[in-house]
Amino acid sequence: MASFASEVKNEIARLMYENACDRTAEMAALLRMGAAITFGAGHTFGVNFTTENAAVARKVISLLREEGAGVHTEIATRRARRLKKNNNYLVRIAPQPRVAALLEHLGLMHEGRVNLGQERKGLAILRKNCCRAAYLRGAFLGGGSVNRPEASYHLELVTPSYAFADLLHTLMRRLDFPAGITDRRDVYVVYLKEGDAIADFLGMMQADKAVEAFEVARNLKEVRGQVNRLVNCETANLQKAVDAAGRQLADIRCLADAVGIRELPPLLRETAEARIAHPEAALSELAALLCVSKPGLQHRLQKLHALACSYRAEEELGGAGEKARGASGAASVDRG
Repeated sequence: MASFASEVKNEIARLMYENACDRTAEMAALLRMGAAITFGAGHTFGVNFTTENAAVARKVISLLREEGAGVHTEIATRRARRLKKNNNYLVRIAPQPRVAALLEHLGLMHEGRVNLGQERKGLAILRKNCCRAAYLRGAFLGGGSVNRPEASYHLELVTPSYAFADLLHTLMRRLDFPAGITDRRDVYVVYLKEGDAIADFLGMMQADKAVEAFEVARNLKEVRGQVNRLVNCETANLQKAVDAAGRQLADIRCLADAVGIRELPPLLRETAEARIAHPEAALSELAALLCVSKPGLQHRLQKLHALACSYRAEEELGGAGEKARGASGAASVDRG
């Protein structure tokens, strides 16, 4: 089964945009995320773009045809040698004179030099919000992932460049996304952790089907959470009732041994007999059987508990007295 991130990429990779600025911004971020610049003879440049998603590879080729100023592109597939590994797709632009102008147009070069670590310079393509959204969409296509909402809420953009990660973080903040940034081994991660923010980010990328699936799964997750909380609460309440009934039965057994149930006052005897007859009944059920209010029943049970405690105290005192008398007698025998 394809990952949720792959499903999102497959959906947004099929979208094309009328505004040339949006196409340019998307392609700039795509190449910045997943491309390597190569060098050829005569101070020429080329580009190798690698992805595991076939739809993303097709999107890159489509964008290059529209925005690439006639550069020649090739595509190759590298078969995965390991099980459960995806194929790699390589979109290659061989070094040629026209590539430099393309890289300058995309902000990947500046004044004839490869623009590494200075992503903010020369990026006129990010002046409008629609271009910023397209740029983030391209970044997600090139190096993004998102968890299924059934798991934890997490969307991230991963890049080996801190400067580029900082730019993505700034763009997301400008668009009011509560993004964070961190490092993970040798890469930098810009991330979202809130369900609402992730749904809004998917919506910004125009991944409408993914937003619908995300919201449905999130609602189911929340309902299950509520059900689990209710079940846990009911279980806890049931355990409390069982524990309370056990303490009440212990009090009644103590009184039965000490004085006998029939010697108790009528109301307390009635309550004790009802609890013995219905050991698993909840307090409200027992109150209904006795035709008494719940507070009234609690008052009777408290009296039974107080009586049981007094008899237990007497037994402890009596046991202590017998031990003292036994010790005294033993001392007398020793002296004799």
